[in-house]
Amino acid sequence: MTEAEEEFLDRAFAALADRTRRAILARLATGDAGVTELAEPFQMSLPAVSKHLKVLEKAGLITRSSQAQWRYCRLEPEPLKQVSDWVGNYSRFWEQSYERLDEYLKDLKKTTEQEGEKK
Repeated sequence: MTEAEEEFLDRAFAALADRTRRAILARLATGDAGVTELAEPFQMSLPAVSKHLKVLEKAGLITRSSQAQWRYCRLEPEPLKQVSDWVGNYSRFWEQSYERLDEYLKDLKKTTEQEGEKK
């Protein structure tokens, strides 16, 4: 993994570590939204929400644009796919671990049944 990829993952996971930012991303998954709309579910000031948006933007997870006096935010799916792919590498590990456990349990059951037949 390159240094740039490592730095991206650091920023992305830091951004995703906060539940408010995850909720903002979940909302943006349904479509673009303005800052005021994104702030509605939270009991915090617009500047506080704006700070969360800056973290998400710096991580590359969203982009912000202006139309007249309105600021709109958009989810950037490609960086989230990179995060998902990285996590996916570990899901393969767990799947293989479960497969090994399944084989072990089958062998254990077979051995137990054979010992029961001998008695």
